[in-house]
Amino acid sequence: MENLTTEKLEKLKESLQNMQKTAVAFSGGVDSTFLLKVAHDVLGDNAVAVTVRSCLVPRRELAEAENFCKSNGIRQLLIDAKPLEIPGFDENPQDRCYICKRSIFQQIVELAARHGIAHVCEGSNADDTKDYRPGMKAVSELGIKSPLREAALAKAEIRELSKAMKLETWNKPSFACLASRFVYGEKIDEASLKMVEAAEQFLLDSGFTQMRVRVHGKMARIEVPPQDFPLMLENAAKINGALKGLGFSYVTMDLQGYRTGSMNEAFYKGNF
Repeated sequence: MENLTTEKLEKLKESLQNMQKTAVAFSGGVDSTFLLKVAHDVLGDNAVAVTVRSCLVPRRELAEAENFCKSNGIRQLLIDAKPLEIPGFDENPQDRCYICKRSIFQQIVELAARHGIAHVCEGSNADDTKDYRPGMKAVSELGIKSPLREAALAKAEIRELSKAMKLETWNKPSFACLASRFVYGEKIDEASLKMVEAAEQFLLDSGFTQMRVRVHGKMARIEVPPQDFPLMLENAAKINGALKGLGFSYVTMDLQGYRTGSMNEAFYKGNF
């Protein structure tokens, strides 16, 4: 492990130690799992996980988050959120992430306060400043701490440290909430979210790991890494039939391959 990465880890630990108590917004992904584990190592029972259950998060992710907390003896608080009831969210504007995070993080802050916890942390990393992420505005407005970003830890470093700590998530594929699958301006409803969850679960069960099913009306645009193109073509008929069975009229493969934030490409030109 490089000295610089080790220095960043020590900076992270120092930042968490100074908080004395913290509630970590915990989704079960690579970043929040690493942050929660370090926080619990540093603060013990004064580090609490807060996991949000909603229609935007697949059941498998919630189960993994719950299992991690149980196996590591970490106290987990749950919030049942209803993002489709947040005014403006279902219209899916370009600042949808801000609208959602503002509401949900406010609930986390209030829950933490009821348990006597003054600080709330979230798991964005140094790489997250390179994409259009309106949700970061909500994080800033509410005084949420971002210890990984503050320590300048990038995704690759977090994976490296997670592997050294023997966290099973060290090589877990990146995940974003299901709302990120919809083209901006297209209304989001619970039925469509369930279609996406089922479609992506089918792809996972078919041997794909890193992928997205993006929704454009009744068309599903599948993103997988270029190295998985042969597997996609080998299973084209099966995938086409399965996704059409879920309600999609057209099923396509994106020739540019998997990348994060592809729904931002139509308007994001590098200025934010």
